[in-house]
Amino acid sequence: MIHMDHAATTYPHEDVIEAMQPYLETHTFNPSASYASEEAAAVANARESVADLLGADPGHIVFTGGGSEADNLAIKGVVDAVDGDHVVTTTIEHSAVIETADWLENHGVSVTRVSPGPDGRVDPDDIEDAIRLDTVIVSVMHANNETGVIQPLEAIGQITDEYDVYFHSDTVQSAGKIPVDVDDLGLDLASLSAHKFYGPNGVGALYVRDGVDIESLIHGGGQEHGLRSGTENVAGLVGMGKAADLARADMDERHSRLSRLRDEFVATVRETTDAEMIGHPEHRLPGYAILCFPGQSGAQLIDALADHDIAVSGGSACHSGGPSPSRVLIEMGVDPDLAMGAVRFSMGRETTDEDVAYVTEKLQEVLHEVPA
Repeated sequence: MIHMDHAATTYPHEDVIEAMQPYLETHTFNPSASYASEEAAAVANARESVADLLGADPGHIVFTGGGSEADNLAIKGVVDAVDGDHVVTTTIEHSAVIETADWLENHGVSVTRVSPGPDGRVDPDDIEDAIRLDTVIVSVMHANNETGVIQPLEAIGQITDEYDVYFHSDTVQSAGKIPVDVDDLGLDLASLSAHKFYGPNGVGALYVRDGVDIESLIHGGGQEHGLRSGTENVAGLVGMGKAADLARADMDERHSRLSRLRDEFVATVRETTDAEMIGHPEHRLPGYAILCFPGQSGAQLIDALADHDIAVSGGSACHSGGPSPSRVLIEMGVDPDLAMGAVRFSMGRETTDEDVAYVTEKLQEVLHEVPA
């Protein structure tokens, strides 16, 4: 299977699996136990590695069970802790933020949702216009999971700092792929997930800047600075830490190579078909492209490519099975009929020139085979 859906998940790196193995077989004690020095040290080392990926202090990293939990903890935790009842977010967030905002709204919190422009980027001025006296937090993702478009977080961070409002970003898609520095971006909270950068599933983290008022969602033994109780998944955290180290080591090389592969792929497809690439042509993650094929069914194209052992998707892996067009594309103003023909291609560390050539060839074939 040629994996062209790295936006959904990535294969764990072989070095990650090797690093985890001892903590699945031998070093399996509860790291909170007095005799579990090996396990406790492993968790501490992982915390340092994840912090380094974000340009953060290790003491500000809270480990979670994934990106969705981190998003929930960031937004609900701040709203619970702060005297205020207004949240600002966007209409193109991952469902973990969308559903959290909806839940808060159903429980009496006011939510303002800012829409992007046709290129998929949110205007910082629109964020500023949405902030009110009772706003407690602004949540804007760093890079969109469907389009790969990167948001102007630095400009938004300057605005939230001026208005003394907490700033959270879902950096699940960007962390490990492009530089993410919480200070440069002005972030108070940042969510990330290991399986998006060649780590294990079910492991994530939330960066929480010192001084942020936040309440725990899970109560118990008081692990993770009292913000996320529960015995730590030592093997998973070791894997996340190793993945973070590897991501930092080869980020520049991967960025250059995947940008080239993506650009060559898109250029060839657009020259030989009537496909339209959606989203900003420059402010996007390396290796990401979402293409709309007029008159085609994206779902049928995806199934046809799967018959050729090619894995792609129609957008978010959490919602790509439905018959309706992508919410994100509709919010960008894409015609619903065109949006129904959307296919997302996302490349990763193991993607080769030969893979891209094969996918391009088979895409040409299925476009002629699948009825319009």
